Amino acid sequence: MADTVGAALIIIGNEILSGRTHDKNIPHIAERLNSVGVRLMEVRVIPDVPETIIRTVTEISAAFDYVFTTGGIGPTHDDITADCVAQAFGVDLPINEEALRRLERHYANTDLDLNEARLRMARIPVGATLIDNPVSAAPGFRIRNVHVMAGVPKIMQAMLDGILPTLKGGRPMLSVTIRSNLPEGMVAAGLGDLAKTYPDIDFGSYPAWTKTAFQLSVVARGQDAERLEQAAQDVEALIRSLGGTPERLSAPLPGEPAAP
Repeated sequence: MADTVGAALIIIGNEILSGRTHDKNIPHIAERLNSVGVRLMEVRVIPDVPETIIRTVTEISAAFDYVFTTGGIGPTHDDITADCVAQAFGVDLPINEEALRRLERHYANTDLDLNEARLRMARIPVGATLIDNPVSAAPGFRIRNVHVMAGVPKIMQAMLDGILPTLKGGRPMLSVTIRSNLPEGMVAAGLGDLAKTYPDIDFGSYPAWTKTAFQLSVVARGQDAERLEQAAQDVEALIRSLGGTPERLSAPLPGEPAAP
């Protein structure tokens, strides 16, 4: 089993960059990928510009084991992700017979027409395989290491559930969260020393103000449970040495979100 299997996410859509739509997919994708040993290592948010999409897909697909895209596979004129991914890999984008059958079956059970605009969702790059969409039928697709999904969270989540069993992951990332009321500047130097002592562990400090008090969460993340426990104990010792009281939060299982 590989130690690290890396993935990147490309979020496509002017509505994200404008602030009109707030992306909710990143945390879900990161957590679910980690549950199967795939680490989300980079996220890019790009506009509905063909040259940008083509360039980004080409670059990212060459750099990571897996690539995931969200957005731009609907029926409107600005849904151009399929077109751009096909161009990135130099293949045609015809109507896919199986995708068409799925759409016909879906719309036959509604009062909506499978019009020309909706037929756009049946266009799939040559050589790609379909990604099931149990919510609204219009499939995503997988071509080489690129998985093209919808941007709507409910649909994306359903698509990702079908993708996960097909992925070959490495060792999942584990995490431990330790909370105290010490100011971030007080622990910064010691935390930096620990990062040098444990180069295989990622340390992060996250200050927050609740309604009643200040809290600082130090999160340690790594793939080796024993090393992670040693690092966590050293973080606790650091906090005690500075006059604080560390609070060890229950460590999440692989793929579960760390406490805030």
